[in-house]
Amino acid sequence: MKIVDICGFYAPQGGGVRTYVDQKLRLGCAGGHEIVIVAPGQERRSERRGPGARIEWVPGRRFPLDRRYHYFTDVEPIYDLLDIEDPDVVEASSPWRTARIVADWPGDAPRSLIMHADPAAAYAYRWLEGVAEPETVDRSIFWFWSRLREIGSRYDAVISANRSLSGRLAAQGIAHVVTNPLGVEGSLFSSQLRDEQLRTRMLARCSLPPEATLLIGVGRHGPEKRWPLVIDAVTAAGFDRPVGLIIVGDGRERTRVTRQVASNPHIQLLSPIADRTALARLMASCDALIHGCEAETFSIVVAEAVASGLPVIVPDRGAAADHAEPGRDFIYKSASAADAARAIGAFLDSEPQARQTPVRTMDDHFSSLFALYEELSGSSRMAA
Repeated sequence: MKIVDICGFYAPQGGGVRTYVDQKLRLGCAGGHEIVIVAPGQERRSERRGPGARIEWVPGRRFPLDRRYHYFTDVEPIYDLLDIEDPDVVEASSPWRTARIVADWPGDAPRSLIMHADPAAAYAYRWLEGVAEPETVDRSIFWFWSRLREIGSRYDAVISANRSLSGRLAAQGIAHVVTNPLGVEGSLFSSQLRDEQLRTRMLARCSLPPEATLLIGVGRHGPEKRWPLVIDAVTAAGFDRPVGLIIVGDGRERTRVTRQVASNPHIQLLSPIADRTALARLMASCDALIHGCEAETFSIVVAEAVASGLPVIVPDRGAAADHAEPGRDFIYKSASAADAARAIGAFLDSEPQARQTPVRTMDDHFSSLFALYEELSGSSRMAA
């Protein structure tokens, strides 16, 4: 089966979408499929990633808010590639312009829209928090939901990686919603990687002794990640108990995040870690992961923490909450630093619990995804 992904937010230095696409190229190829990614870049070129796996770059303009990315400008090169490739299934990976481009393509292949973005939660809900509840905000952005209903009706599947987003999509009348949770890279993240000496060094970097608690947060410094909230919560929870926090990441909000840390020696900012094995070892060597973002569609970093054996402290909305297991993990009210501090305190007072739910892997995710595509492709061929 040939799958062509029109991916408007792929970049070599990208975050979650890049990780997802790279795994799809590798696992799709291993499963006997041909995977072609069409992405915007500086110039037209083809990049082979292995037998049956490649990226076709088409010229696009640089995204002004994040210079790592480009965006599609002309549809003709995309349609030309789709006509040449003659795919069995076409994916769109963004609900914005990419979704419209794929919907308008005159070809007859089945289409799926993968919700790599949750614009309502990432922007509208966050901008208006404290002013209006999400349900009220939804009514004020009726134009967005109306557009997504119209576009979604032209897709054979609208794929969401978490129950919260799937529920909101269905409530807004979006057709053909399918929930397919993501997972972690099999065998990479594991509690067996725990390194007590590394943990001690990280605590010393936080000016704390080995008996203190070490929390970790991982993600770029963007407003939707809510690092200032996490920092405030950890500072409050650590007022009378030794709690350290390391945040791995960088981004355009770094100045604000640094300012929020101020002179708290127990919170340290680490640069992004490109070596996935090193990140897995660091994560397993901490005591819990704390997460602030309620707008993610799959929250891979929380899944990686779960696979690393860590309890997670997460907001009650969005994908992160899907990974939380009652009795072991800790949920707080989204966008509330005070309730996040309460959840940290509850974690500090708890006894360690073994996880009961099996860890889902990316192999599980892509097996389900490709099985769905086989079904859609088969139905399309029968109809033809």
